[in-house]
Amino acid sequence: MGEVYAIASQKGGVGKTTTAISLGAELTRRGNKVLLVDVDAQGSLTASLGYTEPDSMSTTLATVLEKVVNEMRFEPKKFGILHHAEGFDLMPGNIELAGLEVSLVNAWSREMVLAKYVGQVKRYYDYVILDCMPSLSLMTLNAFSAADRVIIPVQAAYLSLKGLEQLIKTIGKVKRNLNTRLGIAGILITMLDERTRYAREIVELLQNTYGDNLRVFDTRIPYSIRAAEATAEGVSIFTHDPKGKVAAAYRELAGEVVSYE
Repeated sequence: MGEVYAIASQKGGVGKTTTAISLGAELTRRGNKVLLVDVDAQGSLTASLGYTEPDSMSTTLATVLEKVVNEMRFEPKKFGILHHAEGFDLMPGNIELAGLEVSLVNAWSREMVLAKYVGQVKRYYDYVILDCMPSLSLMTLNAFSAADRVIIPVQAAYLSLKGLEQLIKTIGKVKRNLNTRLGIAGILITMLDERTRYAREIVELLQNTYGDNLRVFDTRIPYSIRAAEATAEGVSIFTHDPKGKVAAAYRELAGEVVSYE
């Protein structure tokens, strides 16, 4: 049964989707079968993998979850899953997730719908990576209920730290009430410019505040325009700039993730 990781942050623009793609791509390069799941109504993961108009797609995660809610039979390994040229699979997401979230408000076990789907599909993969919304929405709670561990990307900036405590508390509540398997794999510092004193001070603050109770990954993802360029091309950093510093950092992160298990 595959390991399930949720990539979650309360703030957008911290490299969450880039982390999901890069970690998935590197784990694939290491010989694993990987499924990326876009749990964000904005469809950022889907668009970043070359499907530039996710809202026009007819079969997405929302379609699958509607079938789960209505207890309709389908083949989880095949239905809606796309294969990316770099070797991993994608369950796309789009704006229909927002509508589904509204309809789930009155559904039975509304926080567990995604977990039911992931439970069916993860037997075919070594890793399932869930790219969450940048908010504590019902779909994010669904992702936490389906996951084994959460990776929290945090940009080395004060505003990025403000929502971290609430996110950690929410993960704790989900662990106590919905998913006893759930744990925090670690906090990942992203988009770091170590040349600035401000960034170094934020890193030190993060270590001092959370380092005694939570793992802060040794890997730090440097800021680079190359990561944004890769997203625009619909590929991972390993295809766009395989010898660059961002690719090297995500290789290191994948090593940490695997060793943590």
